[in-house]
Amino acid sequence: MAFSLVCQRTTTARYLGCLRSRPLQLYNASGVAQRRTFLDFFRRKKTEDAKEPLEPIPLLSEDDLFHPFSKSPFPEVRAKGQTVSSMASCPVCASGPSHTHEHEHEHEKPKVNHVSFECPDCGWPTHCSEEHWKEDKEHEKYCSRLREANEDEHDLRSGRRMPEFELPGPQGYEEAISFANWDVFWYTRGFNSMDSERSRRHASKLLTYPMTIGSVLHQHSSLMLNNQRLTPEGSRSMAAIRSTLHTEPGAPETHEASVGKAQVRIFILGARGESSLPPHVWEQLGFLFPAANFHIFFIGPQVALPRERQAPSTPPMNSGSQTGSSETETAGSNSPSEKIPSDPASSKESPNTDTMQIEEKRPLYTPNVYTPQTPAAIPPLKWTRSSLARYGVPSYTTPYSYQVSLSGLQVDNYADVHPLFEETLDPYSDVFFFFAPGFGFPSPSSKNEAGEAVLQISSPTEWGPVLPMLLASKCPIFVTGFSPADVERDVRSLSTAPGVAGEFEWVVTPGPNPFGSEKWEVADFDPRIMVKTNWGIWAIRGKSRDIQERSFFKSLFSNA
Repeated sequence: MAFSLVCQRTTTARYLGCLRSRPLQLYNASGVAQRRTFLDFFRRKKTEDAKEPLEPIPLLSEDDLFHPFSKSPFPEVRAKGQTVSSMASCPVCASGPSHTHEHEHEHEKPKVNHVSFECPDCGWPTHCSEEHWKEDKEHEKYCSRLREANEDEHDLRSGRRMPEFELPGPQGYEEAISFANWDVFWYTRGFNSMDSERSRRHASKLLTYPMTIGSVLHQHSSLMLNNQRLTPEGSRSMAAIRSTLHTEPGAPETHEASVGKAQVRIFILGARGESSLPPHVWEQLGFLFPAANFHIFFIGPQVALPRERQAPSTPPMNSGSQTGSSETETAGSNSPSEKIPSDPASSKESPNTDTMQIEEKRPLYTPNVYTPQTPAAIPPLKWTRSSLARYGVPSYTTPYSYQVSLSGLQVDNYADVHPLFEETLDPYSDVFFFFAPGFGFPSPSSKNEAGEAVLQISSPTEWGPVLPMLLASKCPIFVTGFSPADVERDVRSLSTAPGVAGEFEWVVTPGPNPFGSEKWEVADFDPRIMVKTNWGIWAIRGKSRDIQERSFFKSLFSNA
């Protein structure tokens, strides 16, 4: 479930703005006394253009966010309504023969119609007709959630200034961060005040991926031994990686303390929408650990790669310039999988043309079906470089800041690139994350001898060969789920997977994730199904083996 909002980076501006001293104002009985000097006589007066720019006028007001999908002022929302109408079936038609439009014989299968009638209360297409909408008494249970999701979609496109997306800069030296819940975290981290539930939903969905990682790795995590979320084995495992993330007790956590430390690598396997988040959102993870450096790897078949930018076409001046331009084009197109420009500066000269080309190729709305499509290409940054030669697959690397580097590897299965990291994996500096991997879902491509679909955790083309490799590294493995049923489904699949059952020990017991998204995600194929991203979390690692020394004489008597 991709979140493709592009937020303006205001971190540096806000941080520097806090360091500026406020101008001194003198007050008297009549009002503010203005200071005048001799040089003011030659100073030009401020024009109207020099004033601070006004906030943009929103397209929709706060009281005008509800619109039926078919009558929405935004084409993306209208396209989403059309997708739901073409995929979802009427729940009343599917409930039994007694609710079908035409049923002459009881042995005939009920005729199921697609939804075409939009509920006047929530605006979603939910039934095939108004008659069935009135008959369905279950719709009242989830109608309010659908209306909430409807208004959220329109609010994101309303054009209003969104202070919830203005992210803070580096944390103060003596300012501690609490990971108890979203409210306390936003307050201690210095976010803008979340004045409405809608702002909370927007901000939690944007930050759920980096904050989920930071909340479990931080030494002040809310997953502890006291609340029985962290196991004794997990406490030892987390102590290892936290020794790299933090300084020794009593030492200041500053960037200078990271000198000589190993870089912490975070592998996000099966990455989808999280790989298309703006880099400054992932930079928030680095602000939680001032004394650590991160390298985040997005690995999976649906990883978003930077889009290709074409150099501006310039008229040839002479034969020499023609030769030089042809050499540049050849150097930039050596491999079709490289989507990074050879000259970053030239990519900034024609942004409008590239944007128009991307918009023409990208559909208005992509359904969130079982196998979602690859997210749209992300804009390349000045420091983005192709990593095809290093990893052997379509990939990129962006050293975004002195703390955070991002790499994306578009590969069908992690097992294909595991040999590149196998020899260097270290529980003190490496950790793996799976965001809703679907371990317990049936595989769409693998079947057993009886012709039945096997689970994805056992499929040789999906997660079957991956988990045994990760367990052998002894690095912690964190897994999230989008609902209680999804978490239970994945946990149950561990006991049936070859190479996994009996070969792991718990690090974090299954339970709710304090930093999951608070926004309801509605399934396009059935509006009754609603989940929350990263609702729950649990973690495992490879089983440790105790070594017992045996003396030579004791072994002789035992053999006798």
